[in-house]
Amino acid sequence: MSDPNKTNFTNPSTFILLGIPGLEAAHIWISIPFCIMYIIVILGNFTILFIVKTELSLHEPMYYFLCMLAVTDLILSTCTLPKMLSIFWFNSREINFSACLTQMYFIHCFSITESGIFVAMAFDRYVAICNPLRHSTILTNPVLAKVGLAIMLRGSILVLPHLFLARQWPYCRTNIISHSYCEHIAVVKLACVDIRVSSYYGLSVAFFIIGLDVFFIAVSYTQILRAIFRLPTKDTRLKTFGTCSSHLGAILVFYTPGLFSFLTHRFGQNVALHFHILMANGYLLVPPMLNPLIYGLRTKQIWDRMLQLFSHKGSFS
Repeated sequence: MSDPNKTNFTNPSTFILLGIPGLEAAHIWISIPFCIMYIIVILGNFTILFIVKTELSLHEPMYYFLCMLAVTDLILSTCTLPKMLSIFWFNSREINFSACLTQMYFIHCFSITESGIFVAMAFDRYVAICNPLRHSTILTNPVLAKVGLAIMLRGSILVLPHLFLARQWPYCRTNIISHSYCEHIAVVKLACVDIRVSSYYGLSVAFFIIGLDVFFIAVSYTQILRAIFRLPTKDTRLKTFGTCSSHLGAILVFYTPGLFSFLTHRFGQNVALHFHILMANGYLLVPPMLNPLIYGLRTKQIWDRMLQLFSHKGSFS
């Protein structure tokens, strides 16, 4: 008798997402924190966007970049969570072949975009601290628009080969993806040809982009720290460094689980599959959830405006 999972096809109409293999019985329970986190992502990031839009004093480069980060986080979480929750709640595991590749493209494109936004935010902090008198003349609105466009184009173009290669591979092994979303390597591993081109390109892009972005961030903060240590008093140094604390916290939240997930997927053969998938899901949910909380709590202007917003609502109730 032939295995139904090994039917011969070169371009499947659908893939089957397993969710979190090994933890199927706990899918309902796992969905509860995931759903709560997604609600926080939606409320937190839309609150940031609303506050920056309505508060004229926040119409500055730092907050424009923060809005870009909020939009990116909303897209990253929304392109995966609704489908993930449908698997957990309704056992709706099928995903159209084209929809799967589209999801894969958006995940990797906006992950690269988010990394680029952190570089831009580091440069903004560098100019604000090291060249404060030229900050408004260097980071003008046209410059910000060009930087934002360059960040988007970089992610869009670098991920296109992933999409083209994944679409052209023949899939004759199985259409079952042992994951809760269409992650690049999890998809192309199902192809019945040598996929080293996809694998090597993915590794090259990841190490090149992450390495380059982390390098630029490190250079920016080296210059920032040098400028801070030259300030005359300890209070001034702490206050100036405090303007960077939100950005540094967001960087750690983004890069640490992302790097761990990336490395375990390729080299962690001894890591349990369900643990890896939980980490991969957390990477797409935890940073989008924490970023608005980090910036909201650590940025005085946003925190004050948030308190004002909710106090007004309370006074009308």
